[in-house]
Amino acid sequence: MAPMPRTNWGGNVRFDTARIHRPRTIDELRALVARSRQIRALGSGHSFSAVAAPSDRDGELVLVDGLPPVIEIDKVGGSVTVAAGVRYAELAAALHRTGTALANLASLPHISVAGSCATGTHGSGDGLRCLAAAVRALELVGPDGDRVELRRDTDADTFAGAVVALGALGIVVRLTLDVEHAYRMTQHVRLDVPLDEVSERLDEVFGAAYSVSAFTDWAGGTASVWLKHRAGRSGTGWAGGTAAREPCHPVPGMPADLSTAQLDVVGPWHERLPHFRPEQTPGAGEELQSEYYLPRTAAPAAFAAIRALADRVAPVLQIGEVRTVRGDDLWLSPAYHRESVTFHFTWVPDLPAVRPVIAAVEERLVPLGARPHWGKLTELEPADMLAGYERAQDFERLTHKYDPEGKFRNAYLDGLFARG
Repeated sequence: MAPMPRTNWGGNVRFDTARIHRPRTIDELRALVARSRQIRALGSGHSFSAVAAPSDRDGELVLVDGLPPVIEIDKVGGSVTVAAGVRYAELAAALHRTGTALANLASLPHISVAGSCATGTHGSGDGLRCLAAAVRALELVGPDGDRVELRRDTDADTFAGAVVALGALGIVVRLTLDVEHAYRMTQHVRLDVPLDEVSERLDEVFGAAYSVSAFTDWAGGTASVWLKHRAGRSGTGWAGGTAAREPCHPVPGMPADLSTAQLDVVGPWHERLPHFRPEQTPGAGEELQSEYYLPRTAAPAAFAAIRALADRVAPVLQIGEVRTVRGDDLWLSPAYHRESVTFHFTWVPDLPAVRPVIAAVEERLVPLGARPHWGKLTELEPADMLAGYERAQDFERLTHKYDPEGKFRNAYLDGLFARG
């Protein structure tokens, strides 16, 4: 079992509480929650925001990775029920052994299922929604230690507000996800693709494969485009730039053996959809991240806005990534009710140098409809973060219903939503 963490994965958020717990059973967790004054859940710690951090030293932090690692696959019903602390790499391997699969994965398979869903984390693909959209049911522990189950098919509108919930409604212990038959994929990279081409021919580029990502430093005027093809699915036929002749890493100069197999070698879905191999730890957290979901129609303007800032962005950037995400109906999903294009920034681990650049990027992207990723860094005021969410007040009322005394609150949530 891993040691008790004192910071997030990136090292930029400290968990200053002396009370960090790793319960081994759900009953142990229920008793812990019932007697706590203020408590937050932590998954794999891959958020760069303070979304999971307790507000003060008297607050408590609970790690869900000590709970029994349940993975119950229902091939007939097309679902899997999984413990909250299980990571996507573990889940994907178990699914593949039974001939089942998820439709989507994030670029990093090391992240926990519950934490990823709670923050609206996503992969890439014109037809692929965020990871949380696969959730059909969830079970959480409420403020009195009670067990609460919510289902897509029976709880209607409330369920759509409870999946991407930032940990505000309780400690999620299990989720049930949609699965499908396992499939095979190939991956290859196109190098030196002009950014003008990516922007002006967005539909062609991002429709060329099942999952597509464009990596750029924003200064050189080009991108490397990673194309992940699913067997039996055709694309637009786009093939700009030049084909990579050897394996690549998304960040030029980094070891290619950290990345998943390329050069059109056929392999199972879970060994191609992520960018990185689960047995490796890319970057070791030596980075900061911010990311923004924009309406797909705003993509050309967003490309132009970021390129105009290239002289400020590039010196503090490790790599940028552009992806597409299908819209969904989850209230706090940054892709709520709109087809989206996302602009991701992996920064150098120097917060004083990065913060003013993040602010400059946001100054240009927010007027275009940008919604920041909940688990990444932002310089926006809470009111500005919520401005793009028409169901924000409905979610606030949901927090009052499920956590009337604010047991699951922290400073991050208090800045966004009023207490009951």
